[in-house]
Amino acid sequence: MNAKANNTIDKVRQLQRKLYLSAKSNKKRRFHAMYDKVYRKDILYKAWLLVKQNKGVAGVDNVFIKDIIDYGEDKFLKELQTELMENKYIPLPVKRVYIPKKDGRKRPLGIPIIKDRVVQMATKIVIEPIFEANFKECSYGFRPKRSSLHAIDKINQCCKSNGYKVLDADIKSYFDNISHDKLMILVEQRISDRRILKLIRKWLNAGVIENGNNIKSTIGSPQGGVISPLLSNIYLNYFDTIWERYYFKLGTLVRYADDFVIICKNWTDVKIAKAIVTKIMEKLELTIHPEKTRIIDLWDGKEGFDFLGFHNKKIKQKTKDCRSVLVITNYPSNKSMKSMKEKIKQTLLKSTCNDDIPNRIKVLNRKLSDFKNYYGNRYAYKWLAKIDWYVTIRFNIWINNKRRKRNKFSGMEQTRQLIDKLGIVRLAT
Repeated sequence: MNAKANNTIDKVRQLQRKLYLSAKSNKKRRFHAMYDKVYRKDILYKAWLLVKQNKGVAGVDNVFIKDIIDYGEDKFLKELQTELMENKYIPLPVKRVYIPKKDGRKRPLGIPIIKDRVVQMATKIVIEPIFEANFKECSYGFRPKRSSLHAIDKINQCCKSNGYKVLDADIKSYFDNISHDKLMILVEQRISDRRILKLIRKWLNAGVIENGNNIKSTIGSPQGGVISPLLSNIYLNYFDTIWERYYFKLGTLVRYADDFVIICKNWTDVKIAKAIVTKIMEKLELTIHPEKTRIIDLWDGKEGFDFLGFHNKKIKQKTKDCRSVLVITNYPSNKSMKSMKEKIKQTLLKSTCNDDIPNRIKVLNRKLSDFKNYYGNRYAYKWLAKIDWYVTIRFNIWINNKRRKRNKFSGMEQTRQLIDKLGIVRLAT
């Protein structure tokens, strides 16, 4: 990384830390004069670096990252700075795309143009520390120095401490139903700069281009925007705050973006928790999905729940003094296993594999390493071993197809030895 980038990062961090400490010391302070920080040269440069690093596709203007690099990064940022300084910046509608979900449905995403992504990132850099000072411990999604594995660790702690009943909740079409007016009220509790507020309003109302039609936005925050995760956390921080202030004795809330569970000790508490959550969501003009929201009984080890890709369940184990105890375990959910197997299969499809085995191993190892780093714990061994076996099967089929062998499953042991010798990542180790 060059000296310019290092110097920019240091300056940005200093600003963020100063804003965070100011917001932390006074939880009711409203910040003004924030807009001029958004178009600061170092902030815009840092925002551009992050957007460039994230890559991504073009928006409705069909301009790619490479196009901006060819045009001139400094020139692009200077023109953008001028637009912001002269209040001439107007965001374009986002491009609607759909990505397949694990249940067969499709999730709508809104892809802003790169220029809008840079301004959103710059705004996020400036205002995020202020709201971080207010966010609660129960929130783990899209926050600095927090991850889904931290949320799983918290679930484990709670389940060990007499947590036997779990409210596994689902908010129906969360991002599509965020109230713009209520969101802005929550933003205004900390930000009083009218130009920042106007900027956020512009993004919320920018609309969506789908099938050539410009659909105006009156509700919701499109997934895919740089600032959308922060706005979604600001919105649900109301829920976190109410729960922590009045209902924490009923159970422990663990939330990752719009996915959350509440871990309780008994049936009475978890049923009351479900009713209260429903009421809080009604105030936010949100709906708890009646079919996807369940109460899970962990007591007898028969039931479990899926959360952040893991299936979480209590199993019986023997202690050193031969007592039988229930222990919380986390291992890949059926959806996660199916998704990983599909990735392996696609990587080793005959139509996409014209190169040799070492190159295929190199491509596949990145996926396998990510899976191992996320799911690799002592209780997941059996599931990781299944993935290892599936990798051998798919490689064997691919090799036999290349050699035009009729029996696709012959030579399995030789294939296993070959890919191990060539350095395939094994998960169950």
